[in-house]
Amino acid sequence: MPASPTPADKFSFGLWTVGWPARDPFGDATRPPLDSVEAVHRLAELGAYGITFHDDDLVPFGADGATRDAQIARFRKALDETGMVVPMVTTNLFAHPVFKDGGFTSNDRGVRRYALRKVLRNVDLAAELGAKTFVMWGGREGSEYDLSKDVRSALDRYREAVDLLTQYVLDRGYDLRFAIEPKPNEPRGDILLPTVGHALAFISGLAHPELVGLNPEVGHEQMAGLNFAHGIAQALWHGKLFHIDLNGQRGVKYDQDLVFGHGDLLNAFALVDLLEHGAPEGGPAYEGPRHFDYKPSRTEDMAGVWASAAANMRTYLLLKERAAAFRADPEVAEALAASRVAELSEPTLNDGEGHADLLADRSSFEEFDADAAGARGYGFVRLNQLAVEHLLGAR
Repeated sequence: MPASPTPADKFSFGLWTVGWPARDPFGDATRPPLDSVEAVHRLAELGAYGITFHDDDLVPFGADGATRDAQIARFRKALDETGMVVPMVTTNLFAHPVFKDGGFTSNDRGVRRYALRKVLRNVDLAAELGAKTFVMWGGREGSEYDLSKDVRSALDRYREAVDLLTQYVLDRGYDLRFAIEPKPNEPRGDILLPTVGHALAFISGLAHPELVGLNPEVGHEQMAGLNFAHGIAQALWHGKLFHIDLNGQRGVKYDQDLVFGHGDLLNAFALVDLLEHGAPEGGPAYEGPRHFDYKPSRTEDMAGVWASAAANMRTYLLLKERAAAFRADPEVAEALAASRVAELSEPTLNDGEGHADLLADRSSFEEFDADAAGARGYGFVRLNQLAVEHLLGAR
């Protein structure tokens, strides 16, 4: 069985996750509010190393300066007492009615300027607390009606905002990068930058693309019917996986925010295998926090909240253990070789070969036996069955 979580595992939780009072569009809260100081202490006791927050999670929207300073001081004291860190901070530009048409891309110019000021203040706090990543989830940056939003202008304003923020970080000398969190819909009917691919394309046109990456979330990609492990692999390929949100999702529906692994378990296994063993040399492909952005089910009391937080970490460690056993299995190694998985890493062209050399190589076309190659199986089903058996603890 896996060891208990420790800070070395880099497990982190959003204050809004364990602190969700379980209010939804159809029902009132089923749990009382959770104090941020208690959240820090309880998560530390469970073995987490970090806690993250939106500005409004920590300090109520519209609070005066004295209230804000006092709440931040209490929070910092709890961090000092527990050794917990703040690896990531984000800003809430979606809850207050002022943001009903977005923050950075609202049709109202005054709202856009207010949103930027709100984020700049939280960037300062993120830097003060030692956060390395600032996540931007544009949950209200979108529309329900196609004619209500000039999308090209909205993307101009989105870029203008991100360019200002990156320049601010550079001018202040902050050791802080930004990570865009894609989501296709909910709460808006259609959200801008809905997938990993959309966000990557957007980043390429920024003034400081080196400071902007991604914070993909399991449920957000799977809501669009996409393969999360594939999306993470592409983010890694671009060098843009700055942060990651782990949870569970069961198919194309509303954002469920289940415990990690309580959805597509086989894809979660592939994801953990990629994160832990996906580097070219076989080591971890991602060194950052394993961040859980889930919501304890509305059915749970406070004891259930902490049980669900522990379940996220335990599931990750179980999958990590199973992935290590999978990679160490000689039969798996043989199946990987039979499936030619490693062969894909070999360049298609020979060293120094160009199109003229390829055209002159008769073995690549004229003498290539396409029928024989087409008749040969790849053994992918066997390989996947071995993964299933390891996942189920049968090997």
